[in-house]
Amino acid sequence: MADHSIPDSRAGAIRAIAETSDHLGRGDADDPDAGRDGHARVPVLSDRDPVLGLMDLDWVDAAFERLNSAFASQRDVLHAVACKAVPLRSLLHRYAEAGAGCEVASPGELELALEAGFAPEAIVFDSPAKTWTELRRAVDLGVSINIDNFDELARLDTILAERRPGPASAEVPGPASAEVPRPASARIGIRINPQSGTGAIGSLSTATETSKFGIGLGDPGARESLIEAYLARPWLNQIHVHSGSQGISLDKAAVGIRAAVELAEEINARAASESTTVPETSTSVRRDSQSPTAPDRRRVTRIDIGGGLSVNFDGEDVTPTFAEYRAVLEDLVPGLFDFDIVTEFGRALLAKAGTILTRVEYAKTTGGRRIAMTHAGVQVATRTAYAPADWPLRILPFTAHGAPKTAEAVPTDIAGPACFSGDLLARDRMLPRLDAGDLVAVPETGAYYFSNPFSYNLLPAVPVYGYRTTSDGAIEWALIRRGQSLDRVLTETGAFDSGAWNRGRIDSSSNDSANFEFEGLNNDNLRIASEISDRSLSRGAEAIDSAEKGRQ
Repeated sequence: MADHSIPDSRAGAIRAIAETSDHLGRGDADDPDAGRDGHARVPVLSDRDPVLGLMDLDWVDAAFERLNSAFASQRDVLHAVACKAVPLRSLLHRYAEAGAGCEVASPGELELALEAGFAPEAIVFDSPAKTWTELRRAVDLGVSINIDNFDELARLDTILAERRPGPASAEVPGPASAEVPRPASARIGIRINPQSGTGAIGSLSTATETSKFGIGLGDPGARESLIEAYLARPWLNQIHVHSGSQGISLDKAAVGIRAAVELAEEINARAASESTTVPETSTSVRRDSQSPTAPDRRRVTRIDIGGGLSVNFDGEDVTPTFAEYRAVLEDLVPGLFDFDIVTEFGRALLAKAGTILTRVEYAKTTGGRRIAMTHAGVQVATRTAYAPADWPLRILPFTAHGAPKTAEAVPTDIAGPACFSGDLLARDRMLPRLDAGDLVAVPETGAYYFSNPFSYNLLPAVPVYGYRTTSDGAIEWALIRRGQSLDRVLTETGAFDSGAWNRGRIDSSSNDSANFEFEGLNNDNLRIASEISDRSLSRGAEAIDSAEKGRQ
């Protein structure tokens, strides 16, 4: 069956885990770090860790090599891995060591990227809601910044003016000003929304007419305002666009990128025509066939094309490929390759590398459908649980010993542990009949799944292991993230100061209202709270009376 045509490395990893695990759930005392030769032990499925996240490190390395090969250029190319796809320190460090950059969209992601070893100039800071503090931090670090809107641009003007020698001024610097503040960031640009349309998954389409991201290029006056903004600020030297996403065709993604390139070319032409001496705007070196080492004096020298290459969730084939994307871009947007390029891939680099592995705790048949109760659900596959039509996942069933399960196919739900009916990884799927103790593997989950835990029902973050196959066929393991202990789960619920909040006592002897005695709150606070409560109850009663009268 097609579901069982899994790569040998994944099959070997699952078999090794099955042979090590105890179907009775024991193994809680195992130390994941207590392996040989500096490697972790073979992971164990146990009552403590009934779900594992697995990452094929050979695949991680190979996918990044394919990306580098596909986008080889005489120009500078920075592949900034999307932190949100896999916010795991050791994996990000692996990318930093390989020469990648990192795309971040929050303060936490920014600090994680720094701790993972990315140089500031290799970090690209995207976010539609950057605070003053975040912008100042980014400028001081020297990371690249993609500005989302004109208000954010005005904030950046103010921040740069604060750093200008002499009296501070929040005025927007003019193109001819000799005192234009120079940001520490190597590259700063504006994100445009090409408004190129919706893909198969509306919630992921970032280039719709009313997308929350970027400045709508087709909105009245927007294009000219963007051009004027670049002409007035020599430090604006890149343009950001993110028109691709899961469910977006390569051609449609290319349409959005073409809009960014055409805007950059227009800005550069206007800048050249309006000034006889173009100020130095970048340390970029233009590499082309005519002058491979000449400094690039254009205003815009880099295009950030974002990420969003779709992933095949229906089978093992990798389609589309990075090489296919490059071919489409060369055909439809040849001018892109006259610029330095940034990419922000995440899912396309990592999804195929990841597998969720769990065991069937119980199995039952209800209403003619087999229900396999597992420990993998909304906490590791949030998108699939809440939007199953948009994010269907393959299910690979195995026996408790790690062999592909062969049995009569029956309609099956693969259920998770959370307390809501929609906590399913698969619904009414024809699968070999599953029994308690069997294993369930869920491939294509290396991005946005177990690496991004959701703590519904206080379900813990699951342990994540990397594995790779040695030349002699053995499997080496590395612990990427420890599973979350119950102590850590409880810590996240917050502290409780029993001295400040002692139990209140209620005197209900009065028919007018309850009299409260609560240590830590004074009488004025209690009086105000009581008045608010009385007013709320009164308004509620009036609303009910009005509704009843309307029905009569």
